[in-house]
Amino acid sequence: MKSLKEYKAQCMKDPAFAKAYEDIQPEMSVIQAIIDAREANHMTQKELSLKTGIAQTEISKLENGTRNPSIKLLQRLADGLDMELKIVFEPRTLQNA
Repeated sequence: MKSLKEYKAQCMKDPAFAKAYEDIQPEMSVIQAIIDAREANHMTQKELSLKTGIAQTEISKLENGTRNPSIKLLQRLADGLDMELKIVFEPRTLQNA
């Protein structure tokens, strides 16, 4: 049986897969940032829900990628996590250009 890392490496050889994977990276980065921030604050989705007034089901949808957050919703999450929301545009590196 292949590991997930090996399977991904194999799939990345397909140009269509590699492009699709690259295309979803911004959303995946946001999802991972939400999960990491919540876990760093030792909070469950339910606890974050109570603190922000955002339904736990909506937080779950954000974390599993079935809902795209607005900037306003991201700010509510940041406030509930006692964090500052920063959105940054950075120049692409040659690798990402």
